[in-house]
Amino acid sequence: METNRINAKQSALIIRSQYIKDMSIELPLAPEIFAEMKQASDVHVDINIHHREIGDGSYEVVLNAKMDALVGEKKLFIIDLSYAANAEIEVPEEQLEPVLYIELPRLLFPFVRSIVGNSLSAAGLPPMLISPIDFVALYQAKKAKEAQEQAQK
Repeated sequence: METNRINAKQSALIIRSQYIKDMSIELPLAPEIFAEMKQASDVHVDINIHHREIGDGSYEVVLNAKMDALVGEKKLFIIDLSYAANAEIEVPEEQLEPVLYIELPRLLFPFVRSIVGNSLSAAGLPPMLISPIDFVALYQAKKAKEAQEQAQK
């Protein structure tokens, strides 16, 4: 009796390394701004994801987090962090983009959140954490924007 075998290719995601690619923090009006911190600051967070193929199924995925805050009309701080991973990805072609824009950023985000929070605290500011990010929604917005741009052509 002959047995039918299905050789399904297994998916793999292996993070080879994680690193701060670039980081800056500014408190442009320190130390005078500390005296004005009686009210809650207006914090703005911008998250972007970029990737590039390194070769042979390896990718660099960079999670960029830019965060700034105002006290009244004055800039309290600006922090800009690019946190990256070098990952080996073996998935079917149709799953590659969601892995690059959803799964890897989801794995990197806790590190970004920790680095930003610790850096702001070390700069003498009250503890501030980036709220959780819905990377699925970000990816869907990216795809919708791409579809809209394609329709306009």
